[in-house]
Amino acid sequence: MTEPATQPGRDAAVSITACPNGPLLVRGTFEILTPAGEVIPARRKTVALCRCGVSTLKPFCDGSHKAVGFTTEPEAPAGEPA
Repeated sequence: MTEPATQPGRDAAVSITACPNGPLLVRGTFEILTPAGEVIPARRKTVALCRCGVSTLKPFCDGSHKAVGFTTEPEAPAGEPA
């Protein structure tokens, strides 16, 4: 896995990784906002965002996806129809 490209004097690029059957991992320098535009403090440079909708810590993942059997569709290999 390669690191996101950065430019001198700039913050690290943000990357988002969709974990199979799990959360979205967000890495880098970012802000998460409420619908009203208020900043939700991110206490780490990498956070896991809920995709299953069951987390009690939304928008963050609390691992609930495992208990409810959340699954994601596998991605089609490059060059094959989805």
